[in-house]
Amino acid sequence: ADDNDPVSTVVAHPGLSSFSTVDLLLFSVVLIWGINLSVTKFALAEITPMAFVGLRIALASLALLLLFHVIEGDLRFRREDWLRLGVIGLVGHTVFQLLFILGLNYTWAGHSSLMLGLTPVFVALIGLVLRIERVSARLWVSIWLAFLGVALITFGAATSVQVGGPTVLGDLLSLAASFCWAAYTVLAKPLLHRYSPLKVTTATMLLGAGPLVLLSIPALMAQDWGRVTVTGWLELLYSFGLAVVFAYIVWYLSVQRVGSARTALFSNLVPVVGLAAAWLLRDERLTPLQLAGAVVVIIGIHMARRG
Repeated sequence: ADDNDPVSTVVAHPGLSSFSTVDLLLFSVVLIWGINLSVTKFALAEITPMAFVGLRIALASLALLLLFHVIEGDLRFRREDWLRLGVIGLVGHTVFQLLFILGLNYTWAGHSSLMLGLTPVFVALIGLVLRIERVSARLWVSIWLAFLGVALITFGAATSVQVGGPTVLGDLLSLAASFCWAAYTVLAKPLLHRYSPLKVTTATMLLGAGPLVLLSIPALMAQDWGRVTVTGWLELLYSFGLAVVFAYIVWYLSVQRVGSARTALFSNLVPVVGLAAAWLLRDERLTPLQLAGAVVVIIGIHMARRG
């Protein structure tokens, strides 16, 4: 990004540490995603998974395009960058969105959180194999420590992880979604040296939305939209406006500023937020193992930040 990029200008405001600002923005994304797990589960009770994901991605694409038009307006890229943009769009939007929604529909939120907790591991491995980003020994320790915390949270729940059973399909889909999100995170880093996070997010979203919307057309036509309540529409608005449009821009902004591995590590705070939300909003009992897991996750991310 250049000095005239509006998004970068906001982050690099005089008198503020850009790293601290990115931290704050990432924490807001963690909060949004932690709540979004429950919001999406509620929305899927009224809207079929394919109809939900198709409409969600279509609305997010329109919102991003409008935002980009107002802030930047120039969607030109180097010719050699379009192939990478297409791959990122297909993997990070088309395939990831399908796997995430279907996985969440066929498994428990705790299972989904555990599988997505492997994202930083996948990010580090992909970056290492493709030689895009070098991960220090300290960061590796932080990554595995944070994942241990997610595992403690999941196993400490009343509905803990079970091997096999009716959730195995959803678990595998969520694991594949975790890998796709890791690839989406790492592959964009070279582009973020030349373009703004908003520009890369908009282009990849538009390229990935087309196939996904086409696949969802039968479900969109079959959906009984009359039975969707006002609450259901508000849940959809939250899911595409905050959990996609805002969160995806911040995610790439952080990749640009602090790197793929350290950014991905923050995703392990999502189940910690979900745990707190369940305690505050649904009066769910917290076990000592879950509390220990939350502490371990925070220690792991604190280590990575100081490193």
